[in-house]
Amino acid sequence: MITKKVLNPDRIRRINGGFSFIPHRFLTDGFLKTLSQQELVLYVFLILAADRYGLSFYSYDRICSSLHMAFEQYTAARDGLIEKDLIAFDGTLFQVLSLTASPAQGSINTSARQLKGRQAPVAIGPIIAQLFKGT
Repeated sequence: MITKKVLNPDRIRRINGGFSFIPHRFLTDGFLKTLSQQELVLYVFLILAADRYGLSFYSYDRICSSLHMAFEQYTAARDGLIEKDLIAFDGTLFQVLSLTASPAQGSINTSARQLKGRQAPVAIGPIIAQLFKGT
């Protein structure tokens, strides 16, 4: 077993003001692997933008601009997250939902269908870096 130790004690993260989180189950229960790259980028953005109830109300043009994402990519990612039961959307307001007991049925097939004919999967680091591009 690996023993954990703080590598840089001067740079320990602290919770100040707003706070966002992704439950560890998102990784360990297989939710992450069901998402396309664009779905993951949008999901992380919505988590970062959300209040304590998971609510946010960024407009599609602001989201597309912030994420350097075409409108078609945004709508496909948004609809995919809704289909996977990760977010709710009423046309104006987003809600990041609590995770279900397991990823929604068909999620993996949906993701595979979206990736068909596209590039190979990429590491998560560049995806998260894309969120902060230009800031």
